[in-house]
Amino acid sequence: MIEVKNLTKNFSGHTAVDDISFEVKRGEIIGFLGPNGAGKTTTMRMLTGFFHPTRGSVKIAGVDVFDQPVEARRHIGYMPESCPLYLDMRVDEYLTFRAQIKGVPSRTLRARRNAVKEQCGLTDTGRRIIGQLSKGYKQRVGLADSLLHDPDLLILDEPTAGLDPNQIREVRELIRQLAKRHTLLLSTHILPEAEMACQRIMIINKGRLVASDSTQNLQKRLLGDSLVTADILGDPAKIGAILKGMDGVDRVEHATLEGGWNHYRIDSAAQNVRSKIFDCAVSKGWKLRELHLECRSLEDVFVAITRGDAELEVN
Repeated sequence: MIEVKNLTKNFSGHTAVDDISFEVKRGEIIGFLGPNGAGKTTTMRMLTGFFHPTRGSVKIAGVDVFDQPVEARRHIGYMPESCPLYLDMRVDEYLTFRAQIKGVPSRTLRARRNAVKEQCGLTDTGRRIIGQLSKGYKQRVGLADSLLHDPDLLILDEPTAGLDPNQIREVRELIRQLAKRHTLLLSTHILPEAEMACQRIMIINKGRLVASDSTQNLQKRLLGDSLVTADILGDPAKIGAILKGMDGVDRVEHATLEGGWNHYRIDSAAQNVRSKIFDCAVSKGWKLRELHLECRSLEDVFVAITRGDAELEVN
């Protein structure tokens, strides 16, 4: 569905996107992540043809975005972060206007408009003035706009930005429904949202694509198989040295708690590291009040990569 080769964008000597290449298959749900200023929005604007690259190529459904922009955009539904809407128009007026621009045939326009309104939860808002809608409903109008021409690919840039928790839930559920019928490229800062919804995660940092894989695979490749936390009372230097010396332990982080307790985070490739720590505590006479196996999160992966704590070869 998406084929990107050596995509680069320079702005006045600054390289915003630096020679990235990737593919997205039809039906995939991709989370496109990165810190502020990493090049996410610039990349999305090139994918949709709004920016022309300094070099490189983009194909959508086999169509070159820059050589055949009109044909390529027929396959793309794009909702930018700050969704531009005509606030003085009514919902039906706006969607009709946008459908006409996108070439939806007049004989099917009304049916298509009503279909996307129902899909986006806008059935009862047709006569409402857009400027009087809540931000959550404005986002729904933007999503409906992106769906009018029934595109193969949806590109959504921060679709929940600025929404309250209830609105985020509503838009998140809507996105889940959309993902059943469309290839989806989703940019978001809400990492649990991407972790739950996306089949694959791509992370861009300083203009470079630095990771592309499922969350589970990234967790294993970057952070090991186990993360154990332990609260132990005793000499922190001795305890830390013993923990670091255990087979399979890659890294030990220490923090001092109240009452002389030590909190340790132990990264290990060994599956039985908790048993080893428990047996060691018993043999050494350490007081142990917590020993917990934590689940890795996408946030752990994101921080490790974007802070430079880990490097990863992109598949």
